[in-house]
Amino acid sequence: MAAFIAWVLVLAIAAYACAGGTDYGAGFWDLLAGGAERGRRPRWLIDHAMAPVWEANNVWLIFVLVIMWTGFPTMFQAVFSAMWLPLALAAVGLVLRGAGFALRKPTRRLAQRRIYGAVFAISSLLTPFFLGTVLGGIAAGRVKVGTTASADAWANGTSVLVGLLAVAATAFLGAVFLCSDALRYGADDLVDYFRLRALIAFAAVVVLALIGLPVTRNDAGYVRDGLTGGPGLLLIILAAVCGLATVLLLWRRSYGGSRYTSVASVALTVGAWGFAQRPYVLPTSLTVAEAAGAAHTLRWLVIVTAIAIVLVGPALVLLYRLATMGELEELTDADTRAAGVPGDNL
Repeated sequence: MAAFIAWVLVLAIAAYACAGGTDYGAGFWDLLAGGAERGRRPRWLIDHAMAPVWEANNVWLIFVLVIMWTGFPTMFQAVFSAMWLPLALAAVGLVLRGAGFALRKPTRRLAQRRIYGAVFAISSLLTPFFLGTVLGGIAAGRVKVGTTASADAWANGTSVLVGLLAVAATAFLGAVFLCSDALRYGADDLVDYFRLRALIAFAAVVVLALIGLPVTRNDAGYVRDGLTGGPGLLLIILAAVCGLATVLLLWRRSYGGSRYTSVASVALTVGAWGFAQRPYVLPTSLTVAEAAGAAHTLRWLVIVTAIAIVLVGPALVLLYRLATMGELEELTDADTRAAGVPGDNL
């Protein structure tokens, strides 16, 4: 049961990396869109594309946390004790990001829109970076039971590299999805705009991955060996093939299929990390079996997880499907009760 729950955790992390990562990537491009006039069209598309699903994507993060503290309490305690600072910064960024996105659209004052937009965009960059540094610190073996919080746990070469990879991967996903969204909304001028950015982001992912080979040689040797051999290597190769397929589809302007291949490339990479790290949840100090909670707790967790998959899974799939097909209607000012006031647009 512990091994099953561990793989459910990996799948949940992959789902959050793909679903939430796409939204983080959209926020990243919002940050780089330029000034109010220059960035007006890209930000308009980002608002419309994210609106139907951005809140639902955080369901995966909650799922990850519940599985961690219920199924692997020892791991949960060790990670949150050693990594409380980057995790707190990521949580603050998550809250500020949601508040900025929610408040920017109904606000009519230009100055306030800029403030909310900046909060949303900057948080979309910082949150995946800090989450990536946590994963990097775990992969490097810097988190053990009893480890006290320190900058070395997350401000090291491997952590920074994984943080940057997380940002680049989310930027890649966001740009790929926005290409298709631009086509769907009839914003033909933005299709090539985000197509170019998707190609640049993919190039950044490749460069960072190559840099990671020497960086992780001595710093995260166990996980690195797992990624360069066995099932981990196979999944990395498949992820690379899916990434290259995404580039080819973008080059040929086949934007519908590029969504699936880009998601597959990120999900397979997360799966490769899961294989590379086994049988440990904290390399190389805590195995899955050692970190597992009580047997009766795991049994109930399996039951609840199965029920959640049956009840929530189809609803999320339907939501994503309707969103990508443009079947969900946008909220109007009347729905949000946003009304003009004297001094609007100032």
